[in-house]
Amino acid sequence: MPTALITGASAGLGAEFARQLARRRGDLILVARSADALEALAAELRSEYGVAVEVLVADLSEEEGVSRVAERLRDTSDPVDLLVNNAGFGLPLQFADNDIDDEVRHLRVHVEAPMRLMHAALQSMRGRGGRIINVASVAGFISRSTYSACKAWLIGFSRWANAEYARDGVTVTALGPGFTHTSFHERMGLAVGQEGVPGLLWLDAPSVVRTGLRDAARGKPVSIPSLRYKVVVAVARVLPQSLTSAVARRGRV
Repeated sequence: MPTALITGASAGLGAEFARQLARRRGDLILVARSADALEALAAELRSEYGVAVEVLVADLSEEEGVSRVAERLRDTSDPVDLLVNNAGFGLPLQFADNDIDDEVRHLRVHVEAPMRLMHAALQSMRGRGGRIINVASVAGFISRSTYSACKAWLIGFSRWANAEYARDGVTVTALGPGFTHTSFHERMGLAVGQEGVPGLLWLDAPSVVRTGLRDAARGKPVSIPSLRYKVVVAVARVLPQSLTSAVARRGRV
């Protein structure tokens, strides 16, 4: 059966990817910083679906953590068929007021780590085939501090890589959800309802993941879950940047 490696797998979209792939009887490699959370999820998936689940504890803001995961991706004796780059966290939008070390760590997790893990995965996928899903955001289509800039890079690079490595049997898809009910906002200290975002704009994690997996299987370079966010992205492309930046100051996508 296909094997998937998922970063940021201990909660949120990462855990949902793990559950849906286990339901399809795929073996898993779960990556996150929290050993206890990973072991608990792994035990649940082994028991419920009978799949093999490997736990790999790693901090992707650290050189050693990224290197360990990259080494696993390059292992051709037990190859990975699907890489899901999902690890991430948010910061306040006020860049000048943020701690610069936090911003550098943010950049490493959202840009450097996915780039290096994609590079490692391609070493074993080219010619054999495989899929890469990079969890981005609709924030990547608008101007919204460093989070938006990181996600824009991920979307742009995924578009290029999807076209470049199609000849080698590898697809690369950037998944760009909007506001999604996960623990992402809670980790920033924001309770449900504090975002000031209408309920209509919220998505649920299972539908986001289903859409991402479906579009990756179809070889799409970018996957935008839900019609409402497809409209948001289309409108953002034609509106003045000053206007989209003002609107985007609300919430965390």
